[in-house]
Amino acid sequence: MPTDPAELDNLQTQLRALGLLPGDAVMVHSAFRTLGIRDPEVVIQALLDSVGPEGILMMPALSYLQQPPDVHDSDNTPSCVGYLPEYYRRRPGTRRSLHPTHSVCASGPQAPAWLDEHARDDTPCGPHSPFSLMPLRKAKILMLGCGLKPNTMMHAVEEHIQPPYLFGKPMVYTITNHERQTFRKEYIPHNFRGMIQRYDRVRDLLPAGAISRGRVGSAEAILIRSEILFQTALERLQADPLAFVESER
Repeated sequence: MPTDPAELDNLQTQLRALGLLPGDAVMVHSAFRTLGIRDPEVVIQALLDSVGPEGILMMPALSYLQQPPDVHDSDNTPSCVGYLPEYYRRRPGTRRSLHPTHSVCASGPQAPAWLDEHARDDTPCGPHSPFSLMPLRKAKILMLGCGLKPNTMMHAVEEHIQPPYLFGKPMVYTITNHERQTFRKEYIPHNFRGMIQRYDRVRDLLPAGAISRGRVGSAEAILIRSEILFQTALERLQADPLAFVESER
């Protein structure tokens, strides 16, 4: 149980004001230290309560810093995208999709429908990944104190266009799945060498109804409708394949 019911109630009120509703599917990116909250369980519980049992809370559990020949253990390999996603990954009842670099965590009765097909993909955000399913199922994206840059669904948009910077050379990963079976599979990883990701540029492209801003805890929070973001970003990339990157030089 949360250690501070008043803090939990305040977070739920803030999330409702932002537009997170019962039944929503939401992918949360976060910078936990900006929230001004000591107990991560309060944040997770507020999010779960906000979407309810008919909704789903997803968080990226990316582990792209791990490279072959290291074995990706789906149960034990930590994520590399911050404290709150790693807390959620380790929380009892959380499931993780099977992917060596761009897995996603979720819990509840909706989790299998979002996670189980990710194992079929051989790219990070392919057609069976939760990131590609989000716009099809009208999920929301919640950015908690981290701005707009770390928005992994943008990779799903890029995979539709396949701009020249996106993919690296195929690599064979060794993976241990949830049934403790170990196997090898070839994936085409993302590259981005020499490029800086600028997904914050969507701020000036999205129509008013696609994005809302508020506070969650002490942090700036941004809630985005994924289906509108996907279509808007797709059209921008079709016009300019380099629209969301810039050179490091």
